Amino acid sequence: MKPIHVLLADDQALVRAGFAMMLSVEDEIHVVGQVANGAEAVEFAAANPVDVILMDVQMPVLDGIRATEQVVRAGTAKVIILTTFEREDYLFDAIRAGASGFLLKNADPDDLVAAVHAVACGHALLAPEVTIRVIERFARSLESESEAESGSEARAAGTALPATPATEQQKLLDTLTSREREVLIQIAAGRSNAEIAREMFLAEATVKTHISNLLAKIQVRDRVQAVVFAYESGLILPGENPSDPAARSSS
Repeated sequence: MKPIHVLLADDQALVRAGFAMMLSVEDEIHVVGQVANGAEAVEFAAANPVDVILMDVQMPVLDGIRATEQVVRAGTAKVIILTTFEREDYLFDAIRAGASGFLLKNADPDDLVAAVHAVACGHALLAPEVTIRVIERFARSLESESEAESGSEARAAGTALPATPATEQQKLLDTLTSREREVLIQIAAGRSNAEIAREMFLAEATVKTHISNLLAKIQVRDRVQAVVFAYESGLILPGENPSDPAARSSS
């Protein structure tokens, strides 16, 4: 198996050393560098083969969110954000920036290794506990944006608001089958493939096929971005719980 090249980006040397030690026992994972800020991470990834960057958020010179945007735009590596529950706004911003995964800094070594493998293989990593935080934050943001836009349009028109035309996301949503919509709702609820299979009485391989098909249809690269799409397209409304059967009935 081709080794996975990992770059550690954190301004705390002890944190970098700890993650490096956890990963050093894995033959398939090579820590190819350690940097102390986002700018160095961008520069290192541009000049060296890197598959996955473990990226802290709060760093000097260039923070982890802006660094993630640059790395993803350049296509030089996939990014796993190192985060804590206390700052869920970082998760929200990291999704926008294009991060492929989110890992708590107190994660077990096995979880760290699994995260690196998953993201390197092209999968997104969004733990259910983190998904709930992201969804809550994202829903609140969309609700605020919607209220602001509605108020602005109403003031400009001076009358009742006209029906909102279909967005590009809504057009893409219309390409999904009812089963694919159901799977997308399950993804937005933070469920794993195995959990979706049990919930929908499907084989796990069938779930994987549905996910692959729906990601292609809605033009997103992974399930993290699919969660964002589920809200932006209107499949799930701000404040709605994707786990609630009422949400599934809309599909």
